[in-house]
Amino acid sequence: MSSLPPLFLDLAIILVTAGVITVVFKWLKQPLVLGYIVAGFFIGPYFPWFPAIKDATDVHVWSDIGIVFLMFALGLEFSIKKLKKVGATGAITALTELAIMFLIGSSVGRLLGWQSMDCIFLGCMLSISSTSIIIKSFEDLRLKQQKFTSSVTAVLIVEDLIAVLLLVILSTVSVSKSFDGGELVMSLVKLVFFLIVWFTFGIFLIPTFLRWMRRYMTEETLCIVAVGLCFGMVVLASYAGFSTALGAFVMGAILAETIEADVIHRIITPIKNLFCAVFFVSVGMLVDPQILVKYIVPILIIAATVIIFKSSAATLGFVLSGKNLKTSVQSGYCFCQIGEFSFIIAGLGLSFGVINPDLYPIIVSVSIVTTFVTPYMIKGAVPIYNKIEPRLPQRFKEALERYSNSAKQTNQKSSVRLFLKKQFSSILLYGVINAALSLLSFTLLKPFLNKVIVTSAGNPSFWGNFIGMLVTLALMLPFIWAIAVRNVNREKIRQLLDSKEYSQAIVIPVLLLRYFLALFFIGLVIGRYIHLAVGFLVILAVFIVLVVLFSKRTIGFYQRIENQFISNFNSRQAQQSFKIPTLLENNFYLERIPVTQYSPFSGRKLMDTNFREDYGINIVSIERAGIVYDLPKKDMLILPGDRLSVMGSEDQIAHLRTVLDVEPDMLIHDHSDNELNIYRLTVHENNPFIGQTIAESQFSQHYHAMIIAIERGGEQILNPRSYTRFADGDIVWFVSPEELDIHKFTRE
Repeated sequence: MSSLPPLFLDLAIILVTAGVITVVFKWLKQPLVLGYIVAGFFIGPYFPWFPAIKDATDVHVWSDIGIVFLMFALGLEFSIKKLKKVGATGAITALTELAIMFLIGSSVGRLLGWQSMDCIFLGCMLSISSTSIIIKSFEDLRLKQQKFTSSVTAVLIVEDLIAVLLLVILSTVSVSKSFDGGELVMSLVKLVFFLIVWFTFGIFLIPTFLRWMRRYMTEETLCIVAVGLCFGMVVLASYAGFSTALGAFVMGAILAETIEADVIHRIITPIKNLFCAVFFVSVGMLVDPQILVKYIVPILIIAATVIIFKSSAATLGFVLSGKNLKTSVQSGYCFCQIGEFSFIIAGLGLSFGVINPDLYPIIVSVSIVTTFVTPYMIKGAVPIYNKIEPRLPQRFKEALERYSNSAKQTNQKSSVRLFLKKQFSSILLYGVINAALSLLSFTLLKPFLNKVIVTSAGNPSFWGNFIGMLVTLALMLPFIWAIAVRNVNREKIRQLLDSKEYSQAIVIPVLLLRYFLALFFIGLVIGRYIHLAVGFLVILAVFIVLVVLFSKRTIGFYQRIENQFISNFNSRQAQQSFKIPTLLENNFYLERIPVTQYSPFSGRKLMDTNFREDYGINIVSIERAGIVYDLPKKDMLILPGDRLSVMGSEDQIAHLRTVLDVEPDMLIHDHSDNELNIYRLTVHENNPFIGQTIAESQFSQHYHAMIIAIERGGEQILNPRSYTRFADGDIVWFVSPEELDIHKFTRE
């Protein structure tokens, strides 16, 4: 018998231990993520009385896959539209929290007597929260659908992006012992560039591909395609120098705009749960009791700093972003831990040898402590708010309310500001697309043509470069046109130039900038394929010919591309019965809630539910077996598996969800107390059943029984028809939930 690889034994130990421990935690009504961490401690190298895993490297690879699936599922639930809506909240809160925690964290390091580099790294590590811990806590506490969680997720995304920049800054500081602002700016530009490219091409290509393949898709193939796309984006993100978690989230956000998003999320959830369990168990394996004892004072001080000041800083950030006090407390108390990025930052410092080696186990221990606290902080946010709010001065509460209301109001923007917003958004979007196409052409197409089309001497041929130039310009043509004249309305520009004197100093340079960029990209392509001095006249000639002679065709081609993009971007939203007007979006929400078989409303008619009277909810539509019934009739039954599109406020929908999306106390129920009794009856010649059919005898009605078989002449009649007649000598087998006296049948 061949020996198994160590990974098989390791996974057996991990999953069996995690399964037992999490059942205990479920019985204790504690978050499952804590059970995973405790299970990891038991099988870790620092707990000698339990079987330990043998190959930690393979387990860590599996845990990395868990982070990928966790972020992929997060992206599926958090669409680009939501990110745009709460983007300002995310940026303000994340930057506020980052600034405060960096100052406090570095100050705590100095109070502990640490070196300056240790203090800098500590401040950065305490600034970044754990996305995986918070999202897993939301799942365990069933809070994912509440409104404040979308703001929390936006902050987490911004923090992850900031963490990427922090890694660049810390790498520079570790090597040169100085700060390089230029490299930071380039990293930020690189990040924005790749995000725009990924989202733009992803939204254009992937929904179109899925729509073409929809008729050939089963759940199996859809799962394979979705996971393949996820890991493909993970690889691209890694090659671009970003984290794998960012790549997984980006692909999830792209697929979230497709109508397949709900199905993809459902079919990958078991896979995500498996790998996430391995990830959290691997975190628990890092717990070293000796480190806890040796550095107990610094660990407790840093953990208390994170729990108290990090949650307070996040709460302040949400208040500054315009959220009311209750929402700010709910959201801010989620940020009371550090996680995976803190480990990466600590590992970076160790690799450069600029921090104390003991700082890594201290941070791991702090992460474990704060992870334990996170679910309780999230659950305790509202009770704490209820205790604090009555004690606040009335003037303070009124000032907060005025600030929150003023932040929600839509400011009337001037026409010049609106013009600038449209112009610079067009410049940024189409400039990035043109840059991406140019980059692909220079790195892939040009080397290929120079290798295939060569002169007799083996040198790159002029015709190869000429063909590459034409192909590249043809692909870039609609986007060059867009960067030059998209969103340029001559009548509005004329009004702007006539309205205010200083408008000319704003409008004219912006328009010239667009024309310059269009010429720049044309010149860039020609300059890389053909010498720029020779091709300068070609630049002008091509531009004039394209604009003058082919402008209508170019506009039409671009319009088709843009319409396809918009259609893909709005495909999931188009599945809704209607779109809530912008003026009502702050007060009303339209969500789909599944009806489980354990819901008390399952099997009831709409007219008997009193959704509107008891919950303040309107039922907009019911989706059943792929068919959507808009404005369903009052006598329509609600069945298990239905998805109800409901409209109401955040609190109303959250209240209704608790009675529609109900989970069972036990997944599997034992029905041994309700077993059916089986009986055997021989029909004799004096039995009154002889000559009657089963229907005529009314056997089932009189005896609450069901005949399952009749033996006649050595043969068995299984599930006999209702017209089967009883005959002398028949042996009748029947079942009943009641205790019956079999002799009563022979006497009748």
